[in-house]
Amino acid sequence: MSVAHAEKDHLAWSVGAERAVGSVPGRRTQAWRQKTTNLVLGFSDVVLALVVWEAAILIRAVWTTGPVSGTTILAGVLPGVAVWMVLRAFSGLYPGYGLNAVDELRRQTYATLGAFMITATFAVLLQAGNTMSRFVLVTGFLALSLFAPLVRQFTKWWLMRAGLWGKPVVVFSSGERGNRVAALLSREWGLGYKPLAVFGSHPGQNRRHYEATPDEQSLESATLLARRFGVDTVIFAMPHTRREHLARLVNWASFDFRHVTVVPNLDGVANSGVVARDLAGVFGVEIRYNLLDPWVRRIKRALDLLATATGGILVLPLLLVLCMLVRLESGGPVFYADKRMGRNGEPFSCLKFRTMVPDAEGALRRILAEDPEARAEYARYHKLREDPRVTRVGRFLRKTSLDELPQLWNVLRGEMSLVGPRPYLPRESEDIGVTQSDILRVYPGMTGPWQVGGRSNTSFEDRVRMDAHYVRDWSIWLDLVLLARTVKTLMSDRSAF
Repeated sequence: MSVAHAEKDHLAWSVGAERAVGSVPGRRTQAWRQKTTNLVLGFSDVVLALVVWEAAILIRAVWTTGPVSGTTILAGVLPGVAVWMVLRAFSGLYPGYGLNAVDELRRQTYATLGAFMITATFAVLLQAGNTMSRFVLVTGFLALSLFAPLVRQFTKWWLMRAGLWGKPVVVFSSGERGNRVAALLSREWGLGYKPLAVFGSHPGQNRRHYEATPDEQSLESATLLARRFGVDTVIFAMPHTRREHLARLVNWASFDFRHVTVVPNLDGVANSGVVARDLAGVFGVEIRYNLLDPWVRRIKRALDLLATATGGILVLPLLLVLCMLVRLESGGPVFYADKRMGRNGEPFSCLKFRTMVPDAEGALRRILAEDPEARAEYARYHKLREDPRVTRVGRFLRKTSLDELPQLWNVLRGEMSLVGPRPYLPRESEDIGVTQSDILRVYPGMTGPWQVGGRSNTSFEDRVRMDAHYVRDWSIWLDLVLLARTVKTLMSDRSAF
């Protein structure tokens, strides 16, 4: 661990300290970074809000009575901006460390909706219709709902590049789990948690439980980080530690760490739907399965229809061009319909642009029978990177994922959704395994978690795991996040094959 030379002797790590990353900022430096991050995030939000509101007012002025004065614009804009900023602050978005993309989007949307309701109410009570008309209110807040998450993501990226985003955290682990948690936090930089030190506990004599607490040296070193360097967050990734031992660790941490996170042993359980409950002094965890809410499913279907109808009109010229290219290269049918497993295992014809030569299935059987390497690759990915059956136009369509555009028709027919698990082949049923009952609870999607989490480079086993996690963790917010990440992936990733 890199620390000031004067402090190195005081941080003699025990054998249980797995690793330490980066340099330790001083308490004043850490406080300055925190304030600077909040100021930058707040400034970017204010600038965005002013631009959006003034644009909405000016557009209304052009359509009605001509330009309005700057005083009128400020009188109408500033209250709405102030309310919006206050609600974002109360939602914990400054800086918002520890919020994943789904929770962050949810809080931003609720803050914008709340600001809209408050501003509209006061506009009616104060009879401010000249400056805060319904058109201005609706246009302004819709624009904020769309652009605020994008601007915030860009601002966080800029802060990360400038070395200002994130705060150091300490991780206590059992076995190798701590290293996995630290690697996850480093990869998911948007959370804002920078793993500074990871302390590992050792298996007990029976090898079934881990020791009650890390050794004294590890605890002293973590305490020094908290008191001298302003580290205020500790994560206990020790799911197999006895309850009484973990309780003592949490009690110890409460004296020096403001934020204490415990990673429970809830593998395979939904994350975003978990809510802590106090049952008359007894701690409980409530797990919400949004898929059982019929109204939420109707909202998902309505969003599918709206987005598909709008997007279909916009991409119609592109569809016609692609149809022509496929037909000119190899003749024959433009579309390829393949039987896939839909919701509850019901088969349906999944449409794609034809990207392969005729009799592709027969050719695949011959390739796998004759080539052991191809057989091993197909067993892992259920795809071949250098597939001789794919045409030249087909290779372009696959790399850009444009071959899946005809599935918009499947979405309109109610056989698929815009976001969902991969549409699996019936012959893949045995390979999916025990999670098939979870995955087939929903309609398959044109895009989903595996498409934005590695595309064709992910193994079949990883795709199944991600799809099962998506079903258990499903929410409208997760769908919106995956749609946004799909656009980013299509623009920057050409790893599909």
